[in-house]
Amino acid sequence: MRKQLKRIITLVLTLWSTLFFAQNHEITGTVTTENGIPLEFAAILVKGSQANTTTDALGKFKISSSVSSPTLIVTLFGYEKKEVVAKDHFVEIQLALENNSLDEIVVVGSRNPKKSKLETAVPVDVVNLAKIRNTTPQTTTNDILTYLIPSFNSNRQSSADGTEHIDPASLRGLGPDQVLVLVNGKRRHTTSLVNYQNTVGNGSVGTDLSAIPASAIKRIEVLRDGAAAQYGSDAIAGVINLVLKDNAGLEANATYGSTSRDDGQTTNINLNYGTKIGNKGGFLNLSAEFNDRQKTNRSQNHNLIIFDQSAQGNFFAYDFADDPVQSRQIDDNLLAQNGLKRDDFNFQIGDAKIQNIQGFFNASIPLNDQIEFYASGGVSHRKGTGYGFRRLPSETESVVASIFPFGFQPELNSVVTDLSSSFGFKFKFGEWKLDLSNTIGENKFVYEVSNTNNFSLGDASPTDFKAGNHSFLQNTVNADISRLYKDTFNGLNVAFGAEYRFEKYKIVPGEEASYVDGGAQSFPGFSPLNQVNEDRNSVGVYADVEADITDKFLVGIAGRYEDYTDFGNTINGKLSLRYKILDNLSVRGAISSGFRAPSLHQQYFNNIATDVVDGQILNSGIFRNDSDVAKQLGIPKLKEETSRNYSFGVVFSPTKQLHITADYYHIRIDNRIILTGNLGNDAFGDPVPELRDLFAQYGAQTGRFFTNAINTTTNGLDVVIDYDLNLGKGKLNLSLLYNYNDNKVDDQLNNIPSIFVGQEDVYYGPQERSLIETNTPKHKGTFAVNYSLDKWNFLLRNTYFGQVIRDGFPFGGIQKHNGKVVTDLTAAYKITPKVQIAVGANNLFDIFPDKQIYENSYYGVFKYAPVQMGTTGAYYFGRISFSL
Repeated sequence: MRKQLKRIITLVLTLWSTLFFAQNHEITGTVTTENGIPLEFAAILVKGSQANTTTDALGKFKISSSVSSPTLIVTLFGYEKKEVVAKDHFVEIQLALENNSLDEIVVVGSRNPKKSKLETAVPVDVVNLAKIRNTTPQTTTNDILTYLIPSFNSNRQSSADGTEHIDPASLRGLGPDQVLVLVNGKRRHTTSLVNYQNTVGNGSVGTDLSAIPASAIKRIEVLRDGAAAQYGSDAIAGVINLVLKDNAGLEANATYGSTSRDDGQTTNINLNYGTKIGNKGGFLNLSAEFNDRQKTNRSQNHNLIIFDQSAQGNFFAYDFADDPVQSRQIDDNLLAQNGLKRDDFNFQIGDAKIQNIQGFFNASIPLNDQIEFYASGGVSHRKGTGYGFRRLPSETESVVASIFPFGFQPELNSVVTDLSSSFGFKFKFGEWKLDLSNTIGENKFVYEVSNTNNFSLGDASPTDFKAGNHSFLQNTVNADISRLYKDTFNGLNVAFGAEYRFEKYKIVPGEEASYVDGGAQSFPGFSPLNQVNEDRNSVGVYADVEADITDKFLVGIAGRYEDYTDFGNTINGKLSLRYKILDNLSVRGAISSGFRAPSLHQQYFNNIATDVVDGQILNSGIFRNDSDVAKQLGIPKLKEETSRNYSFGVVFSPTKQLHITADYYHIRIDNRIILTGNLGNDAFGDPVPELRDLFAQYGAQTGRFFTNAINTTTNGLDVVIDYDLNLGKGKLNLSLLYNYNDNKVDDQLNNIPSIFVGQEDVYYGPQERSLIETNTPKHKGTFAVNYSLDKWNFLLRNTYFGQVIRDGFPFGGIQKHNGKVVTDLTAAYKITPKVQIAVGANNLFDIFPDKQIYENSYYGVFKYAPVQMGTTGAYYFGRISFSL
């Protein structure tokens, strides 16, 4: 009887557990990328039911189903939807990225982790660099962004001292220091270089994007909206966030190219290796890159110097030929007989010679389910050689004839070292998240001048000089707290935090011969009088709330307070809105205030440099605002720039394959910091004796100062159209991007000292004004066609660089450089699934800016201005890529 009772109880329990399990089939699992990286907030839905859940920070999920082998539908913005049959109690699901050149997921612009680029209240471009870099002709980050983001511009400069070695870049025509750069969401340090040679970004300090190897970057997010209320100083034009690679596997890439003039040869070799750490989504990713770029020459040498032979067989080198008709052909054989070559007389104008060696790493190690350690950083070692203005034998106060009987062209050699490191811990306390981090970076720029002389030392002058260096260090500590309330409204994200930042700027003198009594020609070294060792610190706190009030209406509010030890405090705010009119049509807009603190460089940089002033080569000084000479002239102390940003846009997706965005923006900047013109001459180029005498006490003939002299207004429009479709057996992507940008400087100057009233065109003249208003294209657009078929991939891209206008005031002319179209073409073929070869061209048809008018070309030397597409011309390349 007892045996029968046990059998009945066992049978009942078995039937009951079977029925219970059938009704409550529990499944656990993980959702990761194809490389094993956990994906948070992936949505899991049991097909045919209402059961759903989302993954946590480690990509884990748990869900119940009434059927034994349910089909799970897994979705996440930016990834392809996937259906998986759960045959076991545990499933591992991997999602593939959507096949778009502009990735969907965004980190910058919204602290809500669920927002795609089409769902943010402000415009964000996302460039999936890891996907496109094997086919794009460009190899550096600056060049890639120039051809992919219409509102981004970067040009290589020539005969511009240190600016030849670190390319200045601008977003929406604003200064390089008015865009904030982040790496993995952490503030990146700027360079130690001040742009002061009347180039793009004159008087500003930018961030060297090319110090980070492109092979280490997964994607680039470009927030095209003011964001100082969210991220702090500098984010007036927008924010660029470089997201580092986190993949597993080995990738190798080698590129070689040359211009159509057989110069500017480039060699790029890079390696990227990633591996998983543990079984909770940890990883380590390493990148190494070597890049070598040879110089180019785009001068008009045949118009420069007349050579003749007297009865005694001597050569005479005359000054620049004002009348090109009188120029004679250079006889190479005659030069060789006298131990000379053509390069001994040529004027080198073009891209500098640059060599980069770089390494970078990115890592994440989950310590347990609640704590994650992460770190990233790297080193960049760059050597560059640029060229100053040629000194002719007739320049008897510049050339030591016994050393350089035929004159010389100075060479400026640089060693730029960039170091960075960031590490932190992410904690999870229930639904709350805490991110603690420390980020440190330093940029050091060492100058050496060669093939030149110090005229004051006569025959004893060296020809090579150590001219000193400058460096900038920044250390930032962040604490960021956030929580997503999924059930409040249709989702409420709350974030707040604090930041502490320490900055140090240094100028170290060169050897005495480089600066004494006029110093080395072309680049006098820093003297002990120029020495700087200054620092400051700042603290900031912020709050950022974003709520989906309904499934159609999103509201974001952000505020930030910052306090600096050197200029005071500031409070800024931002309001952003997005409303979904239809499922495929939304409008968005934002209004915000912002600021940019005067950099330590702008407050303390000072030097004596050789410059072309009103058509003459003179020593021009840049003086500190707290110097005696600044006080004597009444130059005011620097204060922060302030801004107001307004934007309004439309997002329209007629189909799942076609996306259209159009965004209008208005940016008002008050008390913008500029570098004045060369004070010491009047508006007609004639010396002002009392100013010349004052500057002569400091070894200069003219002087310049940083000051909050201008107010500017920017209006513009961004349009992005992206369309994917199947064509035959292949996939076709069409993209059209357009930017209209108009910058205006107010007529009235701010805080101009009384001594310069009536001399406004010298204090901040037409030439300086044109660098802001007309030196970047008002219209710029890109139309790209990308077609992939089986093992082939083809890229055809046309980029229109609109008209620019350069003003050579006071002795130069006003010249319009007409708009031009540059064509890129690449064909890539996969030999095996792991090996790809590509050939192509940037600027296929060898397009240049219009030739400069004679008045603006320094006697015909500068054939082309460094505007629009630059002065490189056609560039052809071959590339082989390997992955494992």
